[in-house]
Amino acid sequence: MPRKIIILSLLISALFAGVAASGQQPQPAAKLAPQAPAPMTAEKIKDNIYWFKGGVMANGGFCIAPNGVAVIDAKMTPEGAKQMLALIKTVTDKPVTHIILTHSDADHVNGLTGFPKGLIIVSSENTKKEMEEAFRDEKMAAYRDYLPTVTFTAGPAFVLPGLPAVKLMTFGPAHTSGDSVVYFPKERAAFVGDLVFLGRDPLIHRQKGGTSFGLVLALQEILKLDADVFISGHNDPETKADILGELKSIQEKQAKIKDLIAAGKSLDEIKTSFGIKEPAAGGRNWPSLVEVIYLDITEKRF
Repeated sequence: MPRKIIILSLLISALFAGVAASGQQPQPAAKLAPQAPAPMTAEKIKDNIYWFKGGVMANGGFCIAPNGVAVIDAKMTPEGAKQMLALIKTVTDKPVTHIILTHSDADHVNGLTGFPKGLIIVSSENTKKEMEEAFRDEKMAAYRDYLPTVTFTAGPAFVLPGLPAVKLMTFGPAHTSGDSVVYFPKERAAFVGDLVFLGRDPLIHRQKGGTSFGLVLALQEILKLDADVFISGHNDPETKADILGELKSIQEKQAKIKDLIAAGKSLDEIKTSFGIKEPAAGGRNWPSLVEVIYLDITEKRF
């Protein structure tokens, strides 16, 4: 027997002898317990504008206006919404009068029932349609009292009565069919919902009319804003450089996928070339950005 194999065999024998002598058996690796979300805090952006950091799922925010407070997005749960209200009270004694929704995803609207009824709820027209569709489910019946009461469409920026310092705009289907930007010109700040994702590919909901080419157009419009701080749904505040990086990454993928389609490559072949693997059983099965771009091109959704 070669000398190296003899030495290796002796080391393995000694290891198991040591375990037996101590009365212990080799143990499987312990599973890590899921981490609790960080406590929610209200962080000042500029002047009377704040964002909610931490808590369950998506970020939110609020602005203090002369006659009240406008909340931006509603968190994932009613409990999260109540935490938002409690944090607002630590900053101002003015009442919440408005809720502005950037889009219809559950982690941005399912906290609505934690707010008092009768508030002015604002969204794009398409976001309201998506919410109406979701709230037809009898499990969501309690949310029907929280449908948007004021809506707007693409075109010139919409200005809410009572909130003249806020401009609302939607640029067409992108992450969903009705994504909105909440823009504060004086403070040069904007809440952009899930139009911006950093550190990962953006998520696009095709079932809600989302499209990668629409997202490119929306990001280009956001970059035109006279703003230097952007608050998205799942990152700390960003800069224009951050958004430009996301835009370029999407455009590069679109160009490469166009070339691969022209070369006759299938979706599976294209996904393999990008290292895209199928999710594990029981995992989230959202289409990757690569798949969305492929479908946008082949179905001519741009």
